[in-house]
Amino acid sequence: MARKKVVKKKSKKRTLKKRPTKKRVAKPKVDTFGLDNESLSWVKQSIDKGFERAQVEKLLKDVDASQKQKMLSYYDALNKIPDSSESSMQETVSASEPVAEKKSAPISSYEPEIKPTKARGHKVPSGILGLDKLTHGGFENHSTNLLVGGSGTGKSIFSIQFLVEGVRKGDRCLYITFEERKGEFYTNMKELGWDLAKMEKNNKFYFLSYTPEKVKTMLEEGGGEIESMVLTNKINRIVIDSINAFIMMFDNDLQRREASLKLFSLLRNWNSTSVLIYERDPLVDKRSSSRVLEFESDSLIFLYFVRLRRQREHFMEVFKMRGSNHSKEIHPYVITKGGIKVTTAPYAGNLDKFRTV
Repeated sequence: MARKKVVKKKSKKRTLKKRPTKKRVAKPKVDTFGLDNESLSWVKQSIDKGFERAQVEKLLKDVDASQKQKMLSYYDALNKIPDSSESSMQETVSASEPVAEKKSAPISSYEPEIKPTKARGHKVPSGILGLDKLTHGGFENHSTNLLVGGSGTGKSIFSIQFLVEGVRKGDRCLYITFEERKGEFYTNMKELGWDLAKMEKNNKFYFLSYTPEKVKTMLEEGGGEIESMVLTNKINRIVIDSINAFIMMFDNDLQRREASLKLFSLLRNWNSTSVLIYERDPLVDKRSSSRVLEFESDSLIFLYFVRLRRQREHFMEVFKMRGSNHSKEIHPYVITKGGIKVTTAPYAGNLDKFRTV
């Protein structure tokens, strides 16, 4: 009997089909038009809420014209970039299928979590009686301002008067000092009518005793502890009293300039208006260490204290103020219990005879 041959069936190998890999397309970079982080975030939120351009424009009606245009330009730039998730979903939808139209939210339902900040050109009152008339409203918003004067000119009084005005306006203010002792300083300021301890208790005024070395470290870290304090407490006004010890840590004008630029950049990025004090008699002191600060600052105010006849008198000069018209004259001022008061009428005399530099 013949044996049947058993034919083994060849098993078919199962081959797994590779899924087509999708290439990731990098999103093009978008011009931010020099906007700060809060304004950028606000625009992104409006797009996430489905707002049309006309609605965004209506929401920005109270914003400075230049700032408004930048924010609208950023809105337009973002809307030109296709969303990667949306484009991948569209690949799976048949061409015959209608795509649901994206509806925008009603304007009344949208309350932005972040209010657009006011652009430069908006004035910040200084609180110095008479000075705001000379500068047509005060300091530029988000500007860095240098106050230069010798001993007895009232530099610290000027700076605290600026901060107290901020507290009155609802701002939160920070006073950074390398020299002053808190208790003694608060006592001296209370004699002028300013209860800084009460303002501090109400979380409107912050006193920070610092060292020049710590400020240098802050610059190296890109903000550090001070930045955290400023952003957490939403500080609007800052005073550094005084900047002398910090600037003298650097060996030459190049290093001083680099440090000044870093410091000024940080202050502006914090959306704060700042006053930096430098102790130097502009009439007789030949030190060049402050020249870099004077050049880089947005505004420069000189305080003079000269002897006329039998007594010394105070004078103020707004030497420069970028982006703003201001008085080019020298004006007398007095220091009273309520602070500094500037005479809007210019001084009729000549201080050049006291000048040695």
